[in-house]
Amino acid sequence: MIFITGNSDKVRELELILGQKLETRDLDLSEIQSIDSEVVATYKAQNAYNLLNKPVLVEDTSLAFIGLNGLPGALIKSFLQCLTLQQIVDLLKENREAIAKTCLAYCDNNGVRLFTAEILGQIAKEPKGEKGFGWDSIFIPSGQNKTFGEMEPEEKNKFSMRQKAAEKLKGIVF
Repeated sequence: MIFITGNSDKVRELELILGQKLETRDLDLSEIQSIDSEVVATYKAQNAYNLLNKPVLVEDTSLAFIGLNGLPGALIKSFLQCLTLQQIVDLLKENREAIAKTCLAYCDNNGVRLFTAEILGQIAKEPKGEKGFGWDSIFIPSGQNKTFGEMEPEEKNKFSMRQKAAEKLKGIVF
């Protein structure tokens, strides 16, 4: 199986969770525009499989703001390319609730299987922490007082939606 990613931090995190080395490829896959990470991941997995004709694993992560009706969702990557983390934080005036979701899409000759997990949390009032990647420094899992960016990997994995989705994958694919 080949994991399709452009982010070495995600590879290391998944390898740690799965207890297995992943072969990686950085493919320039087109990404459809949707706030639904399952739609995006399915599309990317099918395209990657068609290009490589080998079993592939892709990931799409979303960050849905409750107060913005689910935006940016899977479009968070585009938001991060256009805005600073502080600008994203400033979009939220009152309701700071958010849902962080990971969708792992495994595709082989039998089609696409999805392994998803989500966690509820809050968006911090300002970015905190240098650990992790992407929006980790603004997301605080429910019941916690630190952002993912402030947590060591072992602590983050206790709450991580990637951890939960990978455990589902591990039980079926590996």
